[in-house]
Amino acid sequence: MSKEQVSGVLGKSYTIAEKYMEAKDTIEVISYRNFPYDNEMYLFKFKNNKLEKWYRELEVQYRDTVEK
Repeated sequence: MSKEQVSGVLGKSYTIAEKYMEAKDTIEVISYRNFPYDNEMYLFKFKNNKLEKWYRELEVQYRDTVEK
């Protein structure tokens, strides 16, 4: 899939997490938040505008366990 196809399915509200050149290839990683779960992100890695892989990341959330 291309970046345009992915954003056509998931929407245009993504964030560009990384973009760089590797040899003669353009690498771009875009991320989507999984609303309403703000601690969950899906990242899509493109090489020359073709989806190479995708993965999910979870941000660690800490709770205050001290009793008051």
